[in-house]
Amino acid sequence: MKYIKGITFAPFAHRGCLSTPEAAKSLDNLISRTNADFIILAPAALQETAQSETIDFRSEATMSDEELIHTIQAAQDRGLRVALKPTVNCKNGTWRAHINFFDEDVPCEPKWGNWFRSYTDFQLHFAEIAQKYGCEMFIAGCEMVQTQRREEEWRRLIADIRTEFSGSVSYNTDKYQEHNVNWWDAVDVISSSGYYPIHDWERQLDRIEAVVKKFGKPFFFAECGCMSTVGSNLVPNDWTVRGDVDLQGQADWYDAMFSACEKRDWVGGFALWDWAWKQYSEEQMPQNKGYDIYRKPAEKIVSDFYRKVR
Repeated sequence: MKYIKGITFAPFAHRGCLSTPEAAKSLDNLISRTNADFIILAPAALQETAQSETIDFRSEATMSDEELIHTIQAAQDRGLRVALKPTVNCKNGTWRAHINFFDEDVPCEPKWGNWFRSYTDFQLHFAEIAQKYGCEMFIAGCEMVQTQRREEEWRRLIADIRTEFSGSVSYNTDKYQEHNVNWWDAVDVISSSGYYPIHDWERQLDRIEAVVKKFGKPFFFAECGCMSTVGSNLVPNDWTVRGDVDLQGQADWYDAMFSACEKRDWVGGFALWDWAWKQYSEEQMPQNKGYDIYRKPAEKIVSDFYRKVR
């Protein structure tokens, strides 16, 4: 696997966002300011609750096929490699990691079989687009922690994806979960969300390394990031952290992550979270507390690292 110097671009953008001049400018900024050579596009789908069986990927909450295809081609025309990561979220705000059903079918209760049929339709729709428009990788889900124990269904899903897509197939597990996926042999690339505390990278990398060696697969962090908020670099996965702006704390987190990972030759890259389709102004940057790195000190850390690595 070629080293991934990546960023997730415009995740979960609603219909109409990617066809705007702001989105085009943001993509150009990503290229000129970060030295990234790879983007992940994450079309969103919605189910009502964590116990709903039906996934809707044709509403206004999902980017249209036309604008997704346009963005794929615009990125490729600019020399970027592209991965698709179709991602389901819950309309009521429950984190997708909690999507869950009884292990055994029970009358009058929602069932895994129904959910996986809907999820497979969702994934195959975008796998077909990924194949037709030359995407390098397809990531068959993100942080679906409670679903991961359904090994048979995941293996079947990945096999179905391979009937539509001939490139590399991955799955993005959540932080601290790398060792809990038993079916890594079914994918081409292991990936996870690297939201680890600033002082805990070495310990977590030791744990992940054992998984990578066991399965003998390439690995990269399909998500990783930290908000520019006081305290975020201690719990970077927690987007509910509230505090003052801490631009340097975000930069320090990126520096710690890159410093730890570059010592591990099995870490095959990163796809940072995230780069918005519509960016704040230079004047607004000092007050921005989010994961964005645009114009922040962390942006230079990323740019310098991506410039020098491999």
